[in-house]
Amino acid sequence: MRPPGTWWARQDTRTFVVRGTAGTSIALVVALALGFNTPVVADELDDRKSALENEITEVQQSMEYLDADIAETIGALKTYQGQLPAAQQSLADAQGKVETAVGEVEALAVRVDLAQETRNKITEELRADQQEMEETREVIGQIATEAYKNGGIPTNVSLLLGAEGVEDFTESMDLVDQALRSQNAAMERLSEQSATNADSKARLVAVEAEITKLKDRADAALAAEQSARDAAAGEKAKVDKLVADTSALSATLQEQKPVIEAKLASVEQAQQQVNADIAERQRRQIEEARKAEEARLKAEAEAAARAEEARLRAEAEAAAAAESARLAAEAEAANRPAPAPVAPAPVAPVVPQVQAPVATAPSSFGLNSPVNGPISSGFGWRPTPVGTIDFNGTGGYTHTGIDYGVGCGTPLYAPAAGEVWYADSNVLPGAGNRIVLNHGVVGGNALATNFYHLTSFLVSPGQRVSAGQLIGYTGTTGNSTGCHLHFETMLNGTLVDPIGLL
Repeated sequence: MRPPGTWWARQDTRTFVVRGTAGTSIALVVALALGFNTPVVADELDDRKSALENEITEVQQSMEYLDADIAETIGALKTYQGQLPAAQQSLADAQGKVETAVGEVEALAVRVDLAQETRNKITEELRADQQEMEETREVIGQIATEAYKNGGIPTNVSLLLGAEGVEDFTESMDLVDQALRSQNAAMERLSEQSATNADSKARLVAVEAEITKLKDRADAALAAEQSARDAAAGEKAKVDKLVADTSALSATLQEQKPVIEAKLASVEQAQQQVNADIAERQRRQIEEARKAEEARLKAEAEAAARAEEARLRAEAEAAAAAESARLAAEAEAANRPAPAPVAPAPVAPVVPQVQAPVATAPSSFGLNSPVNGPISSGFGWRPTPVGTIDFNGTGGYTHTGIDYGVGCGTPLYAPAAGEVWYADSNVLPGAGNRIVLNHGVVGGNALATNFYHLTSFLVSPGQRVSAGQLIGYTGTTGNSTGCHLHFETMLNGTLVDPIGLL
């Protein structure tokens, strides 16, 4: 029996599989995370890694009003889920290498067996050739011995002189001819056997070299197979660990779900109150602006009506004076007494035409970007990330602003002129240092801008600021998971996408 561990040892060709873990929740997580897995190349993996990092940042920032450890747990869960497809692909690749290595080992084993059979056949042929050559040499030796005993092979002359008659001479010639033919045939056969023997030896040397080469390749293939199996085992361990870690984090979040839901409800209530306060101030602003604009338009209309009425009265008086002068001239020409002056025609009161206030587009505010940096997360609805917990029970959440991916300490500038409404800390849970600027009412639209997670602010409530004025520095205060600026725009009491106003 061949000992195990050599190149010819048969290998177990079973591939590794990911063992399922108990519990339907983690099974669902893995199914969701791996359900769309397809083979990928290096560039695609780099793209996925970059997209995953952005998504993790976005997920964490969307949960920034939770406690930092919860946000980090959610981010870690998303990280593990994002790593699972690549780990599964690596495992599948490793399994494929095992199968390839096993196939190569088995193919080489077959080739070695065939080469050994060829060697055995050639060796047997060499043994048979050697025996035939020995027999041929023995025949040649016998012929030589007989010739020696008889004084050598007789010539034709000696045969003729020694013959007793024609028949005796003919018979002697036949015997000599037969002896020569036998000797020549034996020599030719020996030569052919020698050539065949040399060719067989050369073939044997080649086959022996091929066997040695195949054995070396088989040993290398066996080592590659073992390496592939070790790599597959390592990749499987990674997948198992990712599944276990994902399961543990999912369980942790499930346990914290009541606390998180209560926290989110509290944050949502606080957000609604903060937004309601700003919305109410904007409502009053809009109402005051509307009344002021209506009063202005009414005053303009009344002034215009008075001016028009005065113009019409002046025209009537001028017309009456002209008519009086004409009648007086006629009377004088006729030597008659001057008639009484003509009274001006009555002028009807002019009713003021009050125009309705004209609304303008919100872009009239002319906002500039508050920081110099890229936008890392946009405004709008975000579905609950696959595999995470829908804490709100609504299938997702709304990202109420845009995030700028800038470092802590980045200068923050007023995007337009306005008044500082708020400059405070942690009024909104998890928001850290914030500034709220009121940009007033333009064309019937009231606009405020909100800035969160600042390192510091350089303004105070009630202060007037100009467009582009330095008002603070970005940071990561509150429950932020990293340096960035959360920027919101509230238009007429509603949070809207800042991009449409920049």
